Amino acid sequence: MSPPVRDLRRFAPALIRWQRESGRHGLPWQGTRDPYRVWLSEIMLQQTQVAAVIGYYDRFLLRFPDVRSLAAATSDEVMAQWSGLGYYSRARNLHRCAQQVVEIHCGVFPVQAAELEQLPGIGASTAAAIAAFCHGERISIADGNVRRVLSRLLAFGGDLSAAGPQREMWDLAQSLLPASPVPQDMVAYTQGLMDLGSGVCSRTRPSCEKCPVADLCAAKHQGTTDRYPVKTRKVARRHESWWLLVLRRSVAGGSAQVWLERRPAKGIWAGLFCVPVLADEAAALAVAGVDPAAAQALPAVSHALTHRELRLHPVLVDVAPGGPWPVSTEGQWVALDNLAACGLPAPVRALLERLPA
Repeated sequence: MSPPVRDLRRFAPALIRWQRESGRHGLPWQGTRDPYRVWLSEIMLQQTQVAAVIGYYDRFLLRFPDVRSLAAATSDEVMAQWSGLGYYSRARNLHRCAQQVVEIHCGVFPVQAAELEQLPGIGASTAAAIAAFCHGERISIADGNVRRVLSRLLAFGGDLSAAGPQREMWDLAQSLLPASPVPQDMVAYTQGLMDLGSGVCSRTRPSCEKCPVADLCAAKHQGTTDRYPVKTRKVARRHESWWLLVLRRSVAGGSAQVWLERRPAKGIWAGLFCVPVLADEAAALAVAGVDPAAAQALPAVSHALTHRELRLHPVLVDVAPGGPWPVSTEGQWVALDNLAACGLPAPVRALLERLPA
């Protein structure tokens, strides 16, 4: 039997009190009402753990301290700072958004969530987070972690892989907001939802004994936390094998160089620099124009993406100094000690930084 609905009026006050006493308070993007910094952190935290984001966040701000400096940067400069964080469409949208804020809004982020949501890469939940943290707007976030928290709290049986139940969950999230919050209440409430979803109400084995609203949770009351959230549509993962052709040449008096090409504008690693990608080893050797004995197969590496599992097979070929490029193609030689200036996929960067002598 679920707790009475009227008890849910205690949800917001309990969450706010818990966040102030036991929530996270030392993250580098906390304690600011600067929309640029809050926006940057929210975009970086999409589908990425806090521990992975912190270093990138600090380095990104050193290079681009405000929205105008980000808008003025080139795409390659932005990608170089984002390289390794993954989900690169976020970086492309980040850059486009900064440019629109400067060009359309004179460098000032809109105040209301409804206006923020019109900008590239800012969805409803991200817009709500910026508006709540920076301006105290009475609006709830509803990202994946929050949907999990609220679906358990309410024993919400709607299929959250479908649009209709997602809209219903959004409406329910708004109904649970504090009644008459001051801005700092909205900050604590919003951060509390994030803290609860990331550190207590985890996907598996939730720590219900640590939850400040466990007595209100219908799923906890029923012993059915494992049933929520309901998602019937499963993501089919594809397995692919890619051969990475690593062409290296020595340079007198300088760092060795590798051949890099820009990836297509759409697809995996879109717009990033990468070594040539081929379908199999024979194709890689054909592009290199060398005898198989001149190539060195390096250890294969697995790389997981959201919908695909890649098996990467690097093939290293040392090109004779001053020798001609064997195949006509677009790309460039880049010094190995200058890779930091290039936007590279994380596994490719790791590969090039550990090439055998």
